[in-house]
Amino acid sequence: MDPIPYTDAKLRRILSSVRTIAMVGASSNWNRPSYFVMKYLQNKGYRVIPVNPGTAGKEQLGEKIYASLRDIPEPVDMVDVFRASDAVGPIVDDAIAIGAKVVWMQLGIRNDAAAEVAEEAGIEVIMNRCPKIEFGRLGGELSWSGVNSGIIRNRAPEPPTARRIKPRPLPDTNVTYGFETRAVHAGAAPDPATGARSTPIYQTTAYVFEDVDHAASLFNLHNFGYIYSRLTNPTVAVLEERVASLEGGRAAVAAASGHAAQFLVFATMLEPGDEFLASRNLYGGSLTQFGLSFKKLGWTCHFVDPKDPENFRRALTPKCKAIFVESLANPGGVIVDIKAIAGIAHDAGLPLIVDNTLATPYLCRPFEHGADIVTHSTTKFLCGHGNSMGGIVVESGRFDWAQGGKFPSMTEPEPAYHGLRFYENFGDFAFTTKARAVALRDYGPSMAPMNAFLTITGVETLHVRMERHCANAQAVAEFLETHPKVA
Repeated sequence: MDPIPYTDAKLRRILSSVRTIAMVGASSNWNRPSYFVMKYLQNKGYRVIPVNPGTAGKEQLGEKIYASLRDIPEPVDMVDVFRASDAVGPIVDDAIAIGAKVVWMQLGIRNDAAAEVAEEAGIEVIMNRCPKIEFGRLGGELSWSGVNSGIIRNRAPEPPTARRIKPRPLPDTNVTYGFETRAVHAGAAPDPATGARSTPIYQTTAYVFEDVDHAASLFNLHNFGYIYSRLTNPTVAVLEERVASLEGGRAAVAAASGHAAQFLVFATMLEPGDEFLASRNLYGGSLTQFGLSFKKLGWTCHFVDPKDPENFRRALTPKCKAIFVESLANPGGVIVDIKAIAGIAHDAGLPLIVDNTLATPYLCRPFEHGADIVTHSTTKFLCGHGNSMGGIVVESGRFDWAQGGKFPSMTEPEPAYHGLRFYENFGDFAFTTKARAVALRDYGPSMAPMNAFLTITGVETLHVRMERHCANAQAVAEFLETHPKVA
């Protein structure tokens, strides 16, 4: 389900104006999304009234639970819906009856007919969005996890509840920024205390928690924030969001090297006995990683000649979970038909993973051709100066991990997080969140903050360097084309 393109101005206005929220479908299970969304919103200054007929009369997080919206004895500004899409109609009727100003349907919930009824009654409607995620995105918190906020900031982030005496005007439409602007600014913001513009090097391992409850909410992935630099670091997070922005992706997670990034992808996706297909025209280190080392983990790679995309269809097996190619093979320069191979992958219900190291997002953005996950060795062109190892994984946010039951690691309860389901909770940035919270946490191939800083510096000139690389290559090709010894 694609998100509806609401403007940031509208979302910020709603979140800054409402005070009392009725949450329909609020669960009393502390590890369910509705519970920790309620707790998060309470901590941001909202009053949240739970509505659930199954637990009516009881108390949850200091608030009485009501059986229905009509039972709430006081005014409600917004109704937050945690129910299936086909159950929204009667909820909208109740919202109209109590005079609510906003109906907000959570991630994965959309009912156009109910929305039309609400809007005819003068109620604003938001669908397939989470108020917690949008609050965090607008306030800068989501960027801490490498999620592409789509915002270029020339001031420190402000949460929607920061009610200024003179609010800053926002454009009626979301601003689209060019590649060069995003290469310099995406993911970064001035320091809120000093106004310093450049991203600092946060050479730290640990972070201070407000109290035990705050620490628990972070470790359980209920809140956004920094936990430990093996998982999250402010300098690394800037690089993650910047590359996600340049690739046109939803979120990214960085790693110690390109090989480490590839490992995070497959460690997140595969179980012992699973298989995947890969182009045989790959970087030599990837051929040995996939063909030899992965065998020790119970993962089998079948190499395919990529020149005919149909070779991938013919090579598919029932145990295949993904297809992996390089957009521009290293070092042979073989170009693959990403769109055709993506179609074959999607016909089989599989994601297409594209290593975009050599092309870079300046020359090729695989998501625009149907890819679902992009990897990079940032060591190469992104960094550009030969001084920092690194890798990164970017997800498009468009792959349906619930289809066909093929990816239980994304859809089933995760024992390491008390049964939390990643795809249900994090939606279009679930894959990189799982890669960070499980694979990166447990295997530990983290990018160093210093390497992230040097790579950020390199990315700022990516567009200039790639133009020069292309111009040089063109000059060499034209010279060789007319040379008598190369005919």
